[in-house]
Amino acid sequence: MPKIKTRRAAAKRFTKTGSGEFKRNKAFKSHILEKKSPKRKRNLRKATLVSSADYSRVKRMLPNG
Repeated sequence: MPKIKTRRAAAKRFTKTGSGEFKRNKAFKSHILEKKSPKRKRNLRKATLVSSADYSRVKRMLPNG
């Protein structure tokens, strides 16, 4: 059996936590920031976890963690 390749695009976007979940950055923070409130922009800076619905898809793309 050949080795399973990691999807490089996914590897750049997700990191595995100690408990096995995947951490991701939030979207909508790159442009059109004038109309967004400071509170909303501040919360977009924080990382969050991948939802349980998407967990299996991310796990398939990153077979080696």
